Formats: sequence, structure tokens, C-alpha cells
Amino acid sequence: MFLASSAKPIDDNLKNLVEEIEAQSCSLSVLAARQFRYSLRQTPVEVNIKEPRQFNVLEEFIIRAAIEFQPAPTEDELASVLGLDSVFIKTTTATLRSLQTLSAASPLTVTPEGRSFYEKGSVPQPPYPIQINAITDPLSNKITFQSESLNETAIDLPDLADFITIDHTIADIASLPLEEIQKNIQASGLALHVPEEGKIVTSFKIVASTQKIWRKISLFIIFDALEDKLSIQIRNGKQILESASNWLEVLHNEGKISLQTLCKLSTETIIFEREAILKQKNTEIEARLEKIRKKALEAATATNVKIDNSTVVDEVIQLRDGQISQAFIEVLNSAKSQVMIYSPWVNQTVVNEKFLTLLQKLANRGVWILIGYGIARRQEDEDKPIPPEVEKKLRAIRTPDGLPSVQVFWLGDSHVKEVIVDQKMHLCGSHNWLSYRGDYLPRGESVYKVTIPHQVQEAYEFLANRFQNHAQKLWKNALENRDYQLAVESLCVWGALGMEDIALKEIQQNSWFELLPVWLNIAIQALKSKNLSGDSASFKTALSLLNQVSLEDAFIEPLQQGWQKIIGAIAINNPKTAFNLLTDEVWEQFLRLNIAQKSDSPDNFVSQYT
Repeated sequence: MFLASSAKPIDDNLKNLVEEIEAQSCSLSVLAARQFRYSLRQTPVEVNIKEPRQFNVLEEFIIRAAIEFQPAPTEDELASVLGLDSVFIKTTTATLRSLQTLSAASPLTVTPEGRSFYEKGSVPQPPYPIQINAITDPLSNKITFQSESLNETAIDLPDLADFITIDHTIADIASLPLEEIQKNIQASGLALHVPEEGKIVTSFKIVASTQKIWRKISLFIIFDALEDKLSIQIRNGKQILESASNWLEVLHNEGKISLQTLCKLSTETIIFEREAILKQKNTEIEARLEKIRKKALEAATATNVKIDNSTVVDEVIQLRDGQISQAFIEVLNSAKSQVMIYSPWVNQTVVNEKFLTLLQKLANRGVWILIGYGIARRQEDEDKPIPPEVEKKLRAIRTPDGLPSVQVFWLGDSHVKEVIVDQKMHLCGSHNWLSYRGDYLPRGESVYKVTIPHQVQEAYEFLANRFQNHAQKLWKNALENRDYQLAVESLCVWGALGMEDIALKEIQQNSWFELLPVWLNIAIQALKSKNLSGDSASFKTALSLLNQVSLEDAFIEPLQQGWQKIIGAIAINNPKTAFNLLTDEVWEQFLRLNIAQKSDSPDNFVSQYT
């Protein structure tokens, strides 16, 4: 039996957060949690900012003349052309030179900065100073800027630097190039350097000595039973510090830090806990299947009905041998929106042309199919990997909108053999769904066909959690490599799980708007299968992103078609809901992006679909 929470090295004030982490997934177990302090460096910095103002008529004429006249005029020549006293011209040019809009020498020449401001219809104002604070963080290895200074407070916790060598080398901010300071100010979210608006940080200087500021952080050692993986996580409150967490994991993998020293967690304890957790998870699966077997037996005994080759017991049907394959095909054919299959192995004997044709029929109806496989703990250790040609054929199955309907991937470390359809029907037992020999001869196999809601839901949550974890891994890899195809796979898994809101949130947070047409096609499928309503908040969120799309974007055509299909699909069922989505702001974007024609009105646009 694995250690109770009270026996684990977990600080008392982290127990609630540990419970929250473990509640996120049945596969997560926190083995240790400890609080530390570490020091930041705070340096007061003064930056000078130049902002634009609209130029007056005389300034505009002087700058324009300096740009267009050939040769460039002098002040006296320009005064003669305008019929003005040269004093007026010289006073104005002196102002423009002080603003670095005109070069110092005569004749009149516009500086590159002056030309840039002129194109925006403005000239710069004299720079003004603002004091901000540069924060050097040794864990993230970043310099950020903020308006408010950090308070110097005493924190009575162990210093992380006593356990891990932290490079406290302070970047000499005074020696950094201006471009880097500007870039860091922008990345910090301070609206002080906004070149597109003409607001520019022109210079900076250190105005006070650097201070040491202590910050509290929490360290968690987390074991994921599904991934069979130990990870180190650093948090500031509930916020995960990704770069610091990754850095500590690298140090641990290289043997440069000891978890025993860091949080009193020995290698022997980790091994013991890992084996106990994995055993418990497998026991939970077996216990779930045992409930189903017990339910069937109790019902059969109560009604004096002997369980033979096909016995109906309330909401459980026990199937044996040759009946299993027939029931498998019947259950698949009944699918309306979703099929989930876990089979330790997959081979071409089952995934033949007939089976592929069946899956394509399901895809044509808008059914998502998620297939997980693998029994070994590591993919490279599988003795019967899926044949590449089989995987290729499965991935070639598409929805009517061109999305990959079948997602097949290695999950591993499981001997469960389950099929769940539409979260209403569950097949489980000893049958290898995608790798039996196809001869239908009796082999003593038995399978239960279950429609008891809470038991189907238990099985669904277990498998859905594994698929969701895989989607998150795919998405992370897609972001790191900006891999469009991996991103599409992630979105399709989320779509298959009814998590369209998560998919949209990730697109929005990472500004990956090229994926919006993919999301729209996923949403269309959900609308048609009635798994997503037309008044879903997701549609309002997606519409709010249109102002970040340009008519010149390469994906504009599928985006236009996607929104036309979405409004059409909603309008067929509820014209009023479709019309309510087309607010004045949305309609303006529809016209700008040619989703609708200028001759259209929201009423006509909706009515064409009804």
C-alpha cells in the first residue's frame, strides 16, 4: 500500500494545492511538496519616452517641401516661396530640428525618424522621463520590467540556493543595448514602447542601486501513472513556472540535484510509491470490470436465468466467442458522434478493407473515432507495434469537411480492452478488438455489453482522460515546433472529446489564427451531431477574433467558408440564434473579410439558409 498523504514529505500549507493537483486527473499523485525562497534583483531604471503629436499646417508644409523639393530648399528660399518672414520659418525649423525631425545642416533634410512620423501625420514631442523597475529572475533567466516596485519582505523559508547552484550573476543593465531594453519592456506588457503608435523609448539610465528581493516558491514532485513519469514542478502560488520546472528536471536527469536532499524523497521511496500507484491504478480498472461481472451474475441468479452464449441481464449482456465480433460491428454501426477504442494491439487482419469501409461510413456521418493502443510501458519496447501501412490507412479516413476522423496513437502500459460509443454503450472483456485472428472460432473469450449509465461514465472518464493527456502533449510539441499537422491532430482529439472550448482557448492564447478554419469545421461537426449548441459562448469568442485576421491571410478562404457554414448550420435549427450572433461589430468584420457581401444584410444572410 502506498504512503498516505500525511506520511509524504508535504508542507502543511501546501496540502490544499496538492489536493487540487491530484483532483485534475486520477493518474496524478504528488509524492512531495515543499516551500522555498529565492532572491530576485530589482534595479530602478529611468526611461525617456517620445510620443507623437499632430503637426500644424506650417510644419507639414516644411517637412513636405524638404521631402519633395529638388534640390532641397533653405529656410530663406522656403520663406520666399510662401511670402513669409524667414523668422517664422526658422523658428519652426528650429523646433523640428530639436525634435530630430529635420537634420541640423541646411538645406532642409528630413531625418529617417522624421519621415516615419510624417507618414503617420505627426511629429514627435520632447521626450519625458518615467521610472520603472528592472527585475532580474535567476530561475527564469529573464529580465522583466514593471511600474510598481517589489516590497522587500523577510521570508522564513529555506533558501533554494542552499540546495541548488543558482547563477545569481546580475546582468549589467546599464550595458545592455537600447533595443534589448525596448524589447523587454514590450514583453513585460508595459505600454511604454509602442512603435506602431509612435511611442518610443529613446534612452534609459540606472537611477538607484540594485536590491535583493525574496520571493516564495513551491516545489512539487509529481508522478503520472498513465505516463509512468516523474516530473518536478515549480510554482509561484498556483502559477506554474515552466522554464524553472524544466531547468530542475534537466538538473535531476543529469544527477546534479538530489530529491532526498531537496525534499527528503529517497530513490527507494520513489520506486516503492511508483509500483504501489501503478498497482492501485490497475486494481481500479479490474475493480471496475469486476463490478460489471458481479452485476451480471447477481441479476442472472435473481431471475434464475443461466448465463449462456447470449444472456440479457437488465442493462448488461454477456457475449461469448463468435458473438463478440458481430456485436462489435453492430455497436460501431450504432454510433452517432463518438467511438473510443482501446486495444493493446492493432493488426491488418482486423483493420482490413471491410473494417476501413465501415469507419469511413461513420466518418461520413460525422462520427469521431479515437483509437488507443499499446501494452508496453515504453513505445520502443512494444513487441507488436502497429504496422505503418495500417496506421496510414486509418489516418486517411476523413470527415466530409476534410478533417481526420480517426485519431490513432500509442498510449501504452495498459491491457484494458474496451469500446465506448456515444458515452452510452460500453464493451469490455478479454477480447482484443483490433488484433484478434479473425477466425471466429471459440477461444473461451467473454465480453460484457454495458449500458448502465454510471458504469459507462466511469469507463469513459478513464479513457477520455488518457486521450486528453495525449492531446495536451501533442499540442505542446506543436507549439514548440510550430507544427501545423500536430496542432490539427490535437484540435481533432479535443473535438472528439467535446472539448471545443479548450481547443479555441489554446488558439486564442497562442495567437495561432491559421487554425481557426480547422476549429470551425470541428464546431460544424459538433453542431450537426447536436453536441454543441448555437448559443455556445465559444462562437462569440471565435467571432471576437475576427478583428485579428487580415483579408490577405493565406487561410482567409477556408475561414470565410467556415463561418458561412457555421451560421448556416445554426440558422437551420434556430434562425434567431444565428441572427443574434451577427452584432454590429461582427457584421462589420463579416463585410471587411468578405464573409458576407456588401449588398447583404444580417437578415438576408441568415434567411438564405432557412
